[in-house]
Amino acid sequence: MLRTWFVAAVALVCAGGGAFAQNVADFYRNRQLQIIVGYGPGGGYDVYARLVARHMGKYVPGNPNTVVQNMPGAGSLLSVNYLANTAARDGSVIGTFARDMALLALLGGNANVRFDPRTLTWIGTPSSAGDDAYLMFMRKDAKLKKIEEATRQGGGIEMVLGGTGEGSAGNDWAVMLRDAVGLNIKLIAGYRDSNALFLAVERGELDGRSLDYSAVKSSRPHWLTPDSPVRVVLQFGRETRHPDFPNVPLARDLTKDASVLSLIDLAEASNTLSRPFAAPPGVPADRTLALQAAFMEMCNDPEFRAEAQKLRVDVSPVSGPDVLRLIERLGASPPEVLEHMKKIRSQSHKG
Repeated sequence: MLRTWFVAAVALVCAGGGAFAQNVADFYRNRQLQIIVGYGPGGGYDVYARLVARHMGKYVPGNPNTVVQNMPGAGSLLSVNYLANTAARDGSVIGTFARDMALLALLGGNANVRFDPRTLTWIGTPSSAGDDAYLMFMRKDAKLKKIEEATRQGGGIEMVLGGTGEGSAGNDWAVMLRDAVGLNIKLIAGYRDSNALFLAVERGELDGRSLDYSAVKSSRPHWLTPDSPVRVVLQFGRETRHPDFPNVPLARDLTKDASVLSLIDLAEASNTLSRPFAAPPGVPADRTLALQAAFMEMCNDPEFRAEAQKLRVDVSPVSGPDVLRLIERLGASPPEVLEHMKKIRSQSHKG
C-alpha cells in the first residue's frame, strides 16, 4: 500500500503542468540546490556527491543549479548534525555522510550526536553496495601477509590501521574486528578524511586501512594493479565473497561465535546504506517527493550511469522510503545485539 501511494505521489509531482508540480518548480527555479559532503574532497563520498550534482538538477522541477560544499569533521558527524539542526528545511539543502551515522544515532550514548535518523528526510542512496565490498588493504612491505596471522590463534601480528572520526565505517569495523573477532589491531583514529588516510598508508605511517572497493577504483586505481604497494587481506560488508576477490576471506569466515556473527549481520545491514543522501527534517511534502523522484530518475539515467562507470563507482540505488524502512529495521534489532554494538562503537574513537 505504501509503495502504491509513493508511486502515485511521485507521478503527481512529476506530471507536467500540474499545480502541485508547478509549485515545486516555482520554488526551485533560479534557486541553488546545495549538497553538503561530510568529508573532504577526493574521497568516495565526495566523488558520489559531485556526480549527483552534475545530473540531479535536470530532474528536479525548476532545474536548480546544484553545488557541492565539503564539511569534514568527526567522521561526517559534523555535517549530519548541521543538516539536522541548522540547514534550511525548505528542500534547498541535502547532504551525504557516513553510512554508519544512522546506526550510531540509533544506538545512543554519544553526547555529540544531535539528530534522530528517523526524522531526517531521506532522499535515497545511489549505491546499496550490492556489487561493492568493504576491503582491508595492507602495505605489501608490512610484516603481516595474510589476515590469519593477526588472529590470536595465528600469533597475533599487530596491524596499525587508520580511521577518521567516531561513526565512520573504517573505525567501527576495525574495533569490531579487534574486540569481537580477536584481531591484533592498533587503530589510529582522527584523520581528517579519506585522502589523508591514503597518504598516511603510502608514506608508511600506517600499515593499512579499510574502505569501499568502489572508492579505491575511483580514488586510487593503482592500488588494484600488480604494481600496487598494498594487498587486500580481508573483505566485509557482504555475506559472500566478492567475485573479484574469491580467495580473500570474509570477516564472518574468522569466527563461529553466534553473538559475533549477529554483530556482523547488523553491521552489514547498515552497510547497505553505502552512500546515503538526506535532507533536514520537516521539508515540505511536495518538495520531498520531488527530490526523491528526481533522485531515482537520475540513478536510472543512461548518462548518469555511463559517467558512474567511467568513475568506477557502483550504481545500485535504494529509494528514500526504502532507506527509512531499513533504518527502522536496524532500530528493531534485538536489544542485546544493539547493546553489544554500542559497546564496540564506544571504543571506535579511542583507537
